[in-house]
Amino acid sequence: MGQINERIDRLVGEHAAKLSERLMAHRAQLFPPNASKVLRRFTSGEVAGLLGVKDAYLRKLSLEGRGPQPETGPGGRRLYSSNDIMELRRLLEAGTKTPGTYLPGRRQNDHLQVITVINFKGGSGKTTTAAHLAQKCALDGYRVLAIDLDPQASFSALHGFQPEFDLLDGGTLYDAIRYEDPLPLRDIIRPSYFTNLHIVPGNLELMEFEHDTPRALAVRRGSEPGENLFFTRISDALADVQADYDLVVIDCPPQLGFLTMSALSAATAVLVTVHPQMLDVMSMCQFLLMTSNLLGVVADAGGNMNYDWLRYLVTRYEPGDGPQNQMVSFMRSLFGDHVLNHPVLKSTAISDAGLTKQTLYEVEKADFTRATYERAMESLNAVNSEIEGLIQKAWGR
Repeated sequence: MGQINERIDRLVGEHAAKLSERLMAHRAQLFPPNASKVLRRFTSGEVAGLLGVKDAYLRKLSLEGRGPQPETGPGGRRLYSSNDIMELRRLLEAGTKTPGTYLPGRRQNDHLQVITVINFKGGSGKTTTAAHLAQKCALDGYRVLAIDLDPQASFSALHGFQPEFDLLDGGTLYDAIRYEDPLPLRDIIRPSYFTNLHIVPGNLELMEFEHDTPRALAVRRGSEPGENLFFTRISDALADVQADYDLVVIDCPPQLGFLTMSALSAATAVLVTVHPQMLDVMSMCQFLLMTSNLLGVVADAGGNMNYDWLRYLVTRYEPGDGPQNQMVSFMRSLFGDHVLNHPVLKSTAISDAGLTKQTLYEVEKADFTRATYERAMESLNAVNSEIEGLIQKAWGR
């Protein structure tokens, strides 16, 4: 029997339509139409840990009627919202002798921190890393803007946006960086269910920037120097809102196109996620060579290539895996202090949370085995604390 040839464009389109329909149904099941994600309440023990105070002190504040009053949950547990946590931070900061203890964000003359999270190979934990970093910094009192620059938009989906349904009329960073009639960035920014965390979602429309830029470069050859420079588009857009934030986290696409180069030019810091396996490290080697060559061209054209820091973050790490340990040792011997001290452990808690489009900071502890949850949380908090230390150091603290 002869083989039936199918047109690939039609076949792929058919599969996309089926998948989109099924995802829509799945989403309607998880989140009814017009519903938006809501963040869980945090126990007083969790809040005390975030603030660095004793649980008994929070109880005392509550009894004295100072600060937000917690809800009472099952078993008499005191529960706080992420907004309550921010109110407590303001209250405690007002009474502290050391400025920045509870509100660690920018002070006068501190520059906006722009952290781009990059990797060339899928499966390195890039989006998960960006999401946990943005959320933890928001919980820790920083004003955070997260930008999903990946057309696949996993970061957006994790935060309750369904790109193919929620962004039919635009609303991605493309609107602010396109060459014709760009919108002010503040018109595109959306609040999230985390107090202090605002988001610019992504979708396939971002690919338009990859298509538009070669045309703009061709036009530029005959125009004034400095016009239509693709690598300044993101930093120019951020200038519009920089006073509103302490920190910007950009989840880059897993390829080195014009979007990623513009993000790297806007960055003050770069975080490269690496899965410690030989194929991934070899892939990263090619990625670093290409990045160096392309950014050299951007630097020669006047792009700013001065960073506060660059770090490699080992992700999905299994301490009992011999080859992985060899790979981590190999990276540390090559890159020294440029490899973060703490890796993100491979954990069923993180992957299981992702199945319901949640991060570890969103899920209920009771949904997991206690040891599994605590081990994963300890790993993420250690990584994010190390990155927050680099942010503070960049501000001279």
